[in-house]
Amino acid sequence: MRLLLLTVALAATSYAAPPEAFWRALHHVESSGRRGGLILGDEGRSRGPLQIMRGYHADSRVAGAYEQVDDLAYSRRVVTAYLKRYAPKAWAEGDVETLARVHNGGPRGASKPQTKAYAARVRRAMQ
Repeated sequence: MRLLLLTVALAATSYAAPPEAFWRALHHVESSGRRGGLILGDEGRSRGPLQIMRGYHADSRVAGAYEQVDDLAYSRRVVTAYLKRYAPKAWAEGDVETLARVHNGGPRGASKPQTKAYAARVRRAMQ
C-alpha cells in the first residue's frame, strides 16, 4: 500500500505546474497585464502578453505560427512546453524562481546572474 501511495505521489508531482499566481505575475512583469492587439517588446524582438521571441517559440516545439503568441492561451502553451523542456525538475517542483529565470534567460537562464533581478520581480508580483 505504501508503494502504491508513493507511486501516485511521484506521478502527481511529475506533472505539477507552477501556481496560477506565477502566470499572472509573469504576464504582469512582461506586459503589465496587457492583452489583445500587437504587444511588442525588446525593440520588436519579443511579442505577445508573455513577450516571446521567435527562437523561444521555435524551441518550445509548439505547433503554430509565431504570430499566435499574441494570444495569451497560446503563449501559455508555448511557455509551458519551453519550461518543461529546459527546466523539467523546476516544473515538477513548482520552483518559480528557476522557471522565471529560464523564461527570461533561456535554457541556461537559471545560472545567469542577470536573471536574478527578473525572478525577484516575478516573485514580488506573485504576492
